[in-house]
Amino acid sequence: MLNRYRRAVLKISGEALAGTTSLGHDWDVLEYVAKELAEVQQLGIELGIVVGGGNIWRGATAEEQGMDRTTADHAGMLATIINALALQDALERVGIETRTQTSIEVTSVAEPYIRRRAMRHLEKRRVVIFAGGTGNPFMTTDTAAALKAVEITADVLLMAKNKVDGVYDSDPNLNPDASKFDNLTHLSSLTLGLEIMDRTALALCMDNQLPILVFDLFKQGNLAAAVSGMELGTLISTP
Repeated sequence: MLNRYRRAVLKISGEALAGTTSLGHDWDVLEYVAKELAEVQQLGIELGIVVGGGNIWRGATAEEQGMDRTTADHAGMLATIINALALQDALERVGIETRTQTSIEVTSVAEPYIRRRAMRHLEKRRVVIFAGGTGNPFMTTDTAAALKAVEITADVLLMAKNKVDGVYDSDPNLNPDASKFDNLTHLSSLTLGLEIMDRTALALCMDNQLPILVFDLFKQGNLAAAVSGMELGTLISTP
C-alpha cells in the first residue's frame, strides 16, 4: 500500500469523543481512536491532530445565556485542552509517543505551540495534538485545524466525521435520498453553502491549495486507508 500523504492534520470534534454519552468522554471511543492512529503511525505518516471541545463546553450556547462572547470562547479553548490531554493519555497507553501543544499557555500540562518544535516532533514520528484553537476568540477549531495544517506544510486536512462517510447535498441522516459528492472544489463547496466546516477555514484551505478529505472515522480502517490514498469519503481540492 503506497502512502499518498507524507504529513496530515486530523480534525476531530469534541462531540465525537463523547460517543454515546451526552457530555464528557466515552473511553471506548478514545481507545478506538488511539488504535486507529497507531495503525497510521505504523505507515510512517507524520500526524498532527486538532480536537474540538463541544463535548465539554459550547461558547455559542453560553453566549445565548448572556455570557460575554470572548470569555465564552476562552472557556472553549480550555475545553479543547482537556480533550487533548485525554486523547494524549489514550495514545500513550497504546505506545504512541505524543506531545500536546497549546495556543494559550498552560505550561504545567502542555508545551506552548512553537511551529519549529512541532515540526521536529513530527519528524521524530511523534503525534502532535494542537489544543487551544487558534488562541483567539471568534475562531472555530475548524479554522485552527486549517491554520495548523498550512503552517506545518501538511499535505492534507482530514475532517473526521461520526457515522457520515463524506459530503452530501443534504443531511443523509434526515434525507434517505441525499446524494454524496465524491469530489468537490473548494470554490464549489463555498458557493453551494455545504456544511463541511466554517467558511473561514474553507477559504484558508482554498487560498493555500490544501486538500480536504471528509470521511467517516468510525468505520474501522478508514483512517489508514485515507492517508494511504485509497478512494473514500469526499475529496475537496483545487485542480
